Amino acid sequence: MKDEEIDIIIHFEEMRKRLIYVLSSFLIFFFFSFVFVEDVYAWLVKDLEFKLAILGPGDILWIYFKISAVISVAFTTPLTAYHVWKFVSPALQNHERKATFMLIPALFLLFIVGISFGYFLVFPIVLSFMQELAGGGFQEFYTTEKYFSFLISLTVPFGFLFELPVVVLFLTAIGILNPQMLKKSRKIAYFILTLTSVLITPPDFISDILVLVPLILIYELSINLSSFIYRNRIQNTEVF
Repeated sequence: MKDEEIDIIIHFEEMRKRLIYVLSSFLIFFFFSFVFVEDVYAWLVKDLEFKLAILGPGDILWIYFKISAVISVAFTTPLTAYHVWKFVSPALQNHERKATFMLIPALFLLFIVGISFGYFLVFPIVLSFMQELAGGGFQEFYTTEKYFSFLISLTVPFGFLFELPVVVLFLTAIGILNPQMLKKSRKIAYFILTLTSVLITPPDFISDILVLVPLILIYELSINLSSFIYRNRIQNTEVF
């Protein structure tokens, strides 16, 4: 067997091992999250002005599964980043290895910040708009499954979007991205971000702006951070 084929097999074996670690971590976090999920559910609904309904005995179980999955994803994210770092670190220089490793905790923090942004700002605006749209012509009736599916769809995406700067930093540090690529893609990126803000918010200008402006700022911040890392990478100096 050729050396190249042996290297490919070794890389795939390493990737498989890392994927198993990540999946195992997710399942462990999911289990512990499920133990405390009732307390999390009680906190999420404590300020609601209406009662949530269930249409079947299995509904609440699925909601507990979804909440536990979101919590598990949050805690698994930095571990996933760590295993990605371990997988690519042999190809990095020593200063690149140190710099990219320091980015890992930021993924968890930014995920939490993103979800908080969606939960405390975007979700109340969207829910209020939907309730006003219903007006007095409809009997409002919220099932637990529909409410939490709606809540998760408006919060979790922001968790991942807010991680964009760290992802860009990492990809720039390992040579996959550079600021020139990001600048050339700015128009396309703006279009995608605008489309995203329109799709996940009510059809009113204020809600769109409330979501679009932070997303654009995150993209521009990503470009600036990429430029900083790229200059230091070219100069082969310590980033941090």
